[in-house]
This record gives sequence, structure tokens and C-alpha cells, in this order.
Amino acid sequence: MEKIQTVEIQYLDPLETYTAHIEKNGNRWIGWIPEVPEVKCEESSRKGLLKTLESKLHAVLEAEWEEWCKQFEEDVNAGKLDHLSEKALEDLRAGRCKDL
Repeated sequence: MEKIQTVEIQYLDPLETYTAHIEKNGNRWIGWIPEVPEVKCEESSRKGLLKTLESKLHAVLEAEWEEWCKQFEEDVNAGKLDHLSEKALEDLRAGRCKDL
């Protein structure tokens, strides 16, 4: 195995960057993204590996976002966030809010 290299992969914009760890193992390339443990893969070329890592990263993050949205909607429908709107309205009525 060769020395592990790091490569930055952007997701949607430059502010959301992930670090991929890649290394050549014989005639194959392996890679993973420590911040997103589900993203691990192996390819025959460095270029192919980076493309696959980026694709898998986007798929995992998209699935996480969809799950978050679904859970949020369920929580709203179940009334689990009502106390937050009540607190905000209370603060507004008491003059504890500033216009932005």
C-alpha cells in the first residue's frame, strides 16, 4: 500500500467540504470519507475512485436530508414543536424581539 492521500470533495457549495482519504492498494484504489462512514469504495483508477466517492457522498447526504425532512414533518404534525412557536409568540408579545 502507498501513503494515504487526502482530497477535498465539495457538496453543493465550497462551504460544505469533505475530506476523502484515498490510497493505492496493488492495482486498485480504495477510498473513504471519515466524516461520513457509510462512504467507502474501491475502483481500478484514481479518477474513477474520486468520481464514485463523490457520487456515494451525494447519495448518502441526500438520503440523510430526506430522512431529516420526513422526521421534521412528523414532529410538526405530532405537535412536538408547538412549544417553540408558543415561546416565540410570547417573546414577540412581550417585546423581547428585534426587527431584522
